[in-house]
Amino acid sequence: MIRFDNVSKSYGDVRALSDVSFDIAAGEIVALLGPNGAGKTTAIEILLGLRHADEGTVEIAGHLPQSMEARSHMAATPQNTGFPDSLTVREVVTFAASHYRRPRTVDDALRAFELEELASKRLGSLSGGQQRRVALALAFVPDVPLVLLDEPSTGLDVESRRRLWEQLRASVDGHHTVLFTTHYLEEAEALATRIIVIDRGTLRFDGTPDTFRRRFGSRRVDYVGEPLPGRNGEVQRVGDRTVVTTADTDAYVRELVRAGIAFHDLRITQSSFEDIFLEITGARS
Repeated sequence: MIRFDNVSKSYGDVRALSDVSFDIAAGEIVALLGPNGAGKTTAIEILLGLRHADEGTVEIAGHLPQSMEARSHMAATPQNTGFPDSLTVREVVTFAASHYRRPRTVDDALRAFELEELASKRLGSLSGGQQRRVALALAFVPDVPLVLLDEPSTGLDVESRRRLWEQLRASVDGHHTVLFTTHYLEEAEALATRIIVIDRGTLRFDGTPDTFRRRFGSRRVDYVGEPLPGRNGEVQRVGDRTVVTTADTDAYVRELVRAGIAFHDLRITQSSFEDIFLEITGARS
């Protein structure tokens, strides 16, 4: 569905993308992650045909992004939207649907994003979260195979964000390929079947969430008690607690028992997506 082949893009002396290559197959839900300035927005803008790559090839369903064939295959929700305040929700959804050959029904689009009760409301009277739901509904109005979402839940509170995830899952339902950017690592973990990390314009990771955890994550044994001897570099002491980073937490606990070391309040934890992301990208914001 999407093909990036050795794509590079510069703005003056700034290298936004450097020899980036990846393919996205039909039906995948892919999170494109990276710190601010990593190159995510440039990649999305190239896909939308708003910018040209300096080097390399980008294709959507075998077509160049600027072509009508590519545009007929995709819909998008940008990070920032500017709706006319005087139009109602139903009017703007109806207007969007009129641009496509085989759109969803307006009522179906409103229902999918819980907008039925807001249908007669003017857009200027809606909250930021409500306007975000309208913007996402517009991306799913056309019956197209590819949807690009730039920061789909930006500005939403935690409850609204989680409700939006449920609506997105139901709307995708195996019928769309979705590429989305996000700063919320929990969102990537909740929605994505695949993760692509770009940092300083370079592809740093491309794989499943499970592979992301296995390759870069670590596990910790945290307990009140003394550490096993001979564990230099793995062990931290925090007050009366011992924190051990190890690839095999089960083996460490078995050794602890065999050694007869008294312990209590034992916890085993795994690196969060955020921990891993900050480690491999250098924690830039």
